[in-house]
Amino acid sequence: MPRQLRELVRRRDGNRCGYCRLIQLGQASVFHINHVIPRSAGGVTMESNLVLQCPSCSLHKSDKRHARDPETGDVVLLFNPLEQRWSQHFRLLEDGTCVGLTDVGRATCAALRMNDTLPRLARGIQLRIGLLSIDEVNS
Repeated sequence: MPRQLRELVRRRDGNRCGYCRLIQLGQASVFHINHVIPRSAGGVTMESNLVLQCPSCSLHKSDKRHARDPETGDVVLLFNPLEQRWSQHFRLLEDGTCVGLTDVGRATCAALRMNDTLPRLARGIQLRIGLLSIDEVNS
Protein backbone atom coordinates (compact mmCIF):
# COMPACT_ATOMS: atom_id res chain seq x y z
CA MET A 1 0.00 0.00 0.00
CA PRO A 2 1.50 3.37 -0.96
CA ARG A 3 2.77 5.52 1.91
CA GLN A 4 0.63 8.48 0.77
CA LEU A 5 -2.53 6.38 0.98
CA ARG A 6 -1.61 5.15 4.48
CA GLU A 7 -1.01 8.72 5.65
CA LEU A 8 -4.28 9.90 4.09
CA VAL A 9 -6.24 7.22 5.98
CA ARG A 10 -4.44 8.00 9.26
CA ARG A 11 -5.22 11.72 8.93
CA ARG A 12 -8.83 11.12 7.88
CA ASP A 13 -9.40 8.78 10.84
CA GLY A 14 -7.66 11.13 13.28
CA ASN A 15 -5.19 8.40 14.35
CA ARG A 16 -8.12 6.65 16.03
CA CYS A 17 -9.43 3.10 15.59
CA GLY A 18 -12.53 3.25 13.42
CA TYR A 19 -14.16 0.51 15.46
CA CYS A 20 -13.37 0.93 19.18
CA ARG A 21 -12.24 4.62 19.02
CA LEU A 22 -8.91 3.99 20.78
CA ILE A 23 -6.34 6.67 19.91
CA GLN A 24 -2.92 5.63 18.53
CA LEU A 25 -0.97 8.07 20.74
CA GLY A 26 0.63 6.28 23.67
CA GLN A 27 0.03 2.78 22.31
CA ALA A 28 2.99 0.40 22.01
CA SER A 29 1.80 -1.12 18.73
CA VAL A 30 1.29 0.74 15.48
CA PHE A 31 -2.33 0.74 14.33
CA HIS A 32 -3.13 -1.14 11.12
CA ILE A 33 -4.80 0.10 7.98
CA ASN A 34 -7.21 -2.56 6.84
CA HIS A 35 -9.99 -3.16 4.38
CA VAL A 36 -13.59 -2.70 5.57
CA ILE A 37 -14.69 -5.10 2.85
CA PRO A 38 -11.87 -7.66 2.78
CA ARG A 39 -9.96 -8.29 -0.42
CA SER A 40 -11.11 -11.92 -0.15
CA ALA A 41 -14.68 -10.61 -0.59
CA GLY A 42 -13.81 -8.33 -3.50
CA GLY A 43 -12.80 -5.26 -1.46
CA VAL A 44 -10.41 -2.85 -3.13
CA THR A 45 -7.37 -1.03 -1.79
CA MET A 46 -8.77 2.49 -2.03
CA GLU A 47 -9.37 5.18 0.59
CA SER A 48 -13.11 4.46 0.38
CA ASN A 49 -12.51 0.92 1.71
CA LEU A 50 -9.68 1.46 4.19
CA VAL A 51 -9.91 2.18 7.90
CA LEU A 52 -7.44 2.59 10.73
CA GLN A 53 -7.72 -0.20 13.30
CA CYS A 54 -6.07 -0.84 16.64
CA PRO A 55 -4.25 -4.20 16.72
CA SER A 56 -7.01 -5.82 18.81
CA CYS A 57 -9.86 -4.84 16.47
CA SER A 58 -7.72 -5.72 13.45
CA LEU A 59 -6.94 -9.19 14.81
CA HIS A 60 -10.53 -9.97 15.73
CA LYS A 61 -12.15 -8.48 12.64
CA SER A 62 -9.79 -10.24 10.25
CA ASP A 63 -11.88 -10.87 7.12
CA LYS A 64 -15.25 -10.95 8.91
CA ARG A 65 -18.15 -9.00 7.44
CA HIS A 66 -20.97 -10.47 9.55
CA ALA A 67 -21.43 -11.46 13.17
CA ARG A 68 -24.15 -12.69 15.48
CA ASP A 69 -26.00 -10.21 17.70
CA PRO A 70 -25.62 -11.76 21.18
CA GLU A 71 -29.02 -10.39 22.22
CA THR A 72 -31.19 -11.62 19.33
CA GLY A 73 -29.05 -14.33 17.77
CA ASP A 74 -29.49 -12.71 14.34
CA VAL A 75 -26.51 -12.56 11.99
CA VAL A 76 -25.93 -8.95 10.87
CA LEU A 77 -23.34 -6.95 8.97
CA LEU A 78 -20.55 -5.56 11.12
CA PHE A 79 -20.37 -1.82 11.71
CA ASN A 80 -18.89 0.07 8.76
CA PRO A 81 -16.97 3.09 10.10
CA LEU A 82 -16.88 4.69 6.66
CA GLU A 83 -20.64 4.60 6.10
CA GLN A 84 -22.24 4.59 9.56
CA ARG A 85 -22.11 6.97 12.54
CA TRP A 86 -20.40 5.44 15.55
CA SER A 87 -22.75 7.15 18.02
CA GLN A 88 -25.82 5.59 16.40
CA HIS A 89 -24.55 2.09 17.16
CA PHE A 90 -22.35 2.46 20.25
CA ARG A 91 -22.00 4.36 23.50
CA LEU A 92 -18.68 4.79 25.30
CA LEU A 93 -18.81 4.66 29.10
CA GLU A 94 -16.45 6.46 31.51
CA ASP A 95 -14.50 3.25 32.23
CA GLY A 96 -13.77 2.70 28.52
CA THR A 97 -16.50 0.11 27.96
CA CYS A 98 -18.17 0.19 24.54
CA VAL A 99 -21.88 -0.59 24.69
CA GLY A 100 -23.68 -1.75 21.55
CA LEU A 101 -26.95 0.15 21.12
CA THR A 102 -28.18 -1.69 18.02
CA ASP A 103 -27.90 -5.18 16.58
CA VAL A 104 -24.95 -3.96 14.51
CA GLY A 105 -23.29 -2.38 17.56
CA ARG A 106 -23.79 -5.43 19.78
CA ALA A 107 -22.57 -7.84 17.10
CA THR A 108 -19.52 -5.69 16.38
CA CYS A 109 -18.64 -5.31 20.09
CA ALA A 110 -18.84 -9.07 20.52
CA ALA A 111 -17.05 -10.10 17.30
CA LEU A 112 -14.20 -7.61 17.70
CA ARG A 113 -14.03 -8.25 21.46
CA MET A 114 -14.01 -4.50 21.99
CA ASN A 115 -14.42 -4.89 25.75
CA ASP A 116 -11.55 -7.28 26.36
CA THR A 117 -9.50 -6.04 29.30
CA LEU A 118 -6.62 -4.33 27.48
CA PRO A 119 -8.55 -2.22 24.93
CA ARG A 120 -11.20 -1.32 27.54
CA LEU A 121 -8.56 -0.24 30.06
CA ALA A 122 -6.62 1.69 27.39
CA ARG A 123 -9.76 3.64 26.41
CA GLY A 124 -10.50 4.26 30.09
CA ILE A 125 -7.01 5.68 30.63
CA GLN A 126 -7.30 7.85 27.52
CA LEU A 127 -10.59 9.21 28.86
CA ARG A 128 -9.12 9.94 32.31
CA ILE A 129 -6.09 11.81 30.96
CA GLY A 130 -8.11 13.74 28.39
CA LEU A 131 -6.80 12.18 25.16
CA LEU A 132 -10.26 10.81 24.42
CA SER A 133 -13.41 12.85 24.95
CA ILE A 134 -16.54 10.94 25.88
CA ASP A 135 -18.72 13.80 24.61
CA GLU A 136 -16.95 13.86 21.24
CA VAL A 137 -17.07 10.09 20.79
CA ASN A 138 -20.74 9.78 21.80
CA SER A 139 -22.00 12.74 19.73
